[in-house]
Amino acid sequence: MTSENSQMTPSEAADSYALDEQVGFLMRRANQRHLAIFAEGISDLTPTQFAALAKLCELGAVSQNALGRATAMDGATIKGVVDRLRAKDLVASSPDPDDQRRILLKPTAAGWDLFEAVAPTAHAITKDTLAPLNEAEQTIFLLLLQKLT
Repeated sequence: MTSENSQMTPSEAADSYALDEQVGFLMRRANQRHLAIFAEGISDLTPTQFAALAKLCELGAVSQNALGRATAMDGATIKGVVDRLRAKDLVASSPDPDDQRRILLKPTAAGWDLFEAVAPTAHAITKDTLAPLNEAEQTIFLLLLQKLT
């Protein structure tokens, strides 16, 4: 909050508030646009399922907790995502050879095949999402998003 805003009265703040200019509203609108582009390009997986599968293909065998951390999903969300990927036979689980109490997840052959098939589309989705920005704006935008996370 800026010092200018903290000195506003509630009435002044309400009078000057424009939803269309607020960061949360704009980020939600941008995310809605991206999700629509994603759904048009990749209909076999939700964005969270794709993220989990992509990260598993990148990392190899990892625990469900580690996958959740790597994809910024909480425990309940990653469990549901993994359960759905298992039901589609895209992810398999096995005991960790170093710790029998831990279960490791890894992509199945079908998971790898699907990821390899949709990876070019995923690149195109990113390109389409960023298309309204020129190359310099895209670079700055991505850097700023990383800074916010």
